[in-house]
Amino acid sequence: MKVVIDTNVLLSAAWRDKSPEAVILWIASHRDWKWIVSDEILTEYREVLRREKFGLQSETIERWEMIITGLTALVDVDIRVQFPRDQKDAMFLACAISANADYFITGDRDFKDAKKIMNTTILSVSMFKRLVCDTD
Repeated sequence: MKVVIDTNVLLSAAWRDKSPEAVILWIASHRDWKWIVSDEILTEYREVLRREKFGLQSETIERWEMIITGLTALVDVDIRVQFPRDQKDAMFLACAISANADYFITGDRDFKDAKKIMNTTILSVSMFKRLVCDTD
C-alpha cells in the first residue's frame, strides 16, 4: 500500500501528538506499506519543521529528519494538478496521482474536493488509525 502524508500530519507528529506519530510509525513498521513523497514534498517537510514559529527543538527536528530520510519512498512527479482551493497543496495530489497512492492522510478539510480528481482515499489521521492501524 502507498500512502502520501500531508505536512500538517508530520508537524503534529513532531509535536508529539500521539495519533499522528503512531500512524506514521505504524506505516513505517509495515514492509508492505510505503510512505510516498516527491522532491517538492520533502522540501516542504524540511522547511516547515524548521520554522521558528513552531518552536521544535533541534533534537526533534533531527529525529524527524532521520525518519523522513530513512522511511520515505521518492517518486518522480511529472504532472501538474490544478487545485483551486489551495494551489500550494496541489503537490500532494500530484504525488498521490503519480504514485497511484492508496491513501492520502491529511488534517486539511480543503481536500474534500480532491476526491473528484483522483482515486486515492483521503482520510484524516484519526480515521486512518481507526480503519487501518487499529484493525491490524
